[in-house]
Amino acid sequence: MLHIPGLRFGKAYESLETVEIVHHRTRAPVARVSQLNAGLIARDLRRVAEARGRLRGVPMAQFLSWCAQAAESFLHAELPIGAEGQSPEKYVEQLSATTGMPRTLCRRNMQKIADVLSNMPAVLSGLTRGLDLSVLDDDAGNASLAPAYRAETDCLGAVMPSNSSGVHGLWLPAVALKIPLVLKPGREEPWTPHRIMQAFLAAGSPREAFGFYPTDHAGATEILRLCGRSMLFGDSATTEPYAHDRRVELHGPGYSKVLIGEDWADRWAEFVPLLASSIAENGGRSCLNASAIWTPRHGREIAQAVAAELARIEALPAEDERAALAAFNNPKTAEFFDQAIEHGLQVPGAEEMTARQRRGPRLVRLEGCAYVLPTVVSCASHEHPLANREFLLPYAAVVECAQEEMLARIGPTLVCTALTGDAGWIRQLCEARCIDRLNIGPIPTWKIRWDQPHEGNLFELLYRRRALQQACPT
Repeated sequence: MLHIPGLRFGKAYESLETVEIVHHRTRAPVARVSQLNAGLIARDLRRVAEARGRLRGVPMAQFLSWCAQAAESFLHAELPIGAEGQSPEKYVEQLSATTGMPRTLCRRNMQKIADVLSNMPAVLSGLTRGLDLSVLDDDAGNASLAPAYRAETDCLGAVMPSNSSGVHGLWLPAVALKIPLVLKPGREEPWTPHRIMQAFLAAGSPREAFGFYPTDHAGATEILRLCGRSMLFGDSATTEPYAHDRRVELHGPGYSKVLIGEDWADRWAEFVPLLASSIAENGGRSCLNASAIWTPRHGREIAQAVAAELARIEALPAEDERAALAAFNNPKTAEFFDQAIEHGLQVPGAEEMTARQRRGPRLVRLEGCAYVLPTVVSCASHEHPLANREFLLPYAAVVECAQEEMLARIGPTLVCTALTGDAGWIRQLCEARCIDRLNIGPIPTWKIRWDQPHEGNLFELLYRRRALQQACPT
């Protein structure tokens, strides 16, 4: 059986302690993954300043060149994984096998990651607001400016999920910014970060840039405790303990929404495909997916129309090229989400509009897999328990609310697509502190530009510009 090792400063490390990851349908073992314990992680982190020193001496232009080469290798090359080789198609097959994501979506996310790598100059320009990146070089021509940018950490910790491989695009700029990575992969998704790192190594990047640490909860806690800066992905229970830790950039539930303005509310039928896409893209598993649609009127009609659109999505095997819905690796997770929705529907004031469309249960079992079909709920009030929920599936509540009350009631919103041309309201939306990313006009919530910050600015997490004065030599 394939054994996936850890990477300690880029060097493979096979542990006696391993975890088997299994096929989401057959439950047959797919690979054994080395487990690196908290003590080993702590020992390695005591040496991370050396790794940072190795990266500091490399020019930024060289890192950008490695990013471009890594993009090509990630997409097209056979790369090592343990003692075996992994072709691009084998990667897609293995990723789909353990996560339940359809192969079509795995390929799409693969392209997204390659796009970030190949467009790294534009990505970094957006994060740094157009900074001349050469000032981060030790021998920068502008000596008075270069020392003004101080790295806030010797490494970036990353505690990653298993729900979507596309999230690995978020830590990639750290490598280009000369910050070593200490990454804990999701239990069922070691494939993507391992392949990205191997693509960088094949391009010639220093091994010291990469730490790949499959580990348990204690190991993840050690990464967050000892790394000067970290990214943490997870549900509310996972992220809440770090809510006030400025060292940790949190990526929890997004509660992304589409708000329909008073001026465009009667045009709602034009936007049904956009609404359905915002809910269901990437299998509904991203924090960018809309989990609510707010409108001043026509709420029930909108919910019915979107439900009819999403009813076309079926539970299909991951190998089927038409598949757009992910199976759950753990069937109990699917049962939990199904029961949570059902429990919410018992509270008066909500009606599931997809129930009439699908002609069967929401929870579907197919060839040993568990799926939860797309679900659209019409809520009479924003206070209903289902009005502001998020699940790892295409789910959304449609809520009627007066436009002037929306911003006071929507709560934290990672992405807001505002369907309006009202200049006054647009100004209010731009000022709203509850909204992170804002799309004005018919832009799906999932459509982002990688040259703009996402849920925090990674450059500002890793670097700080400080005041610097230097007396002229006498």
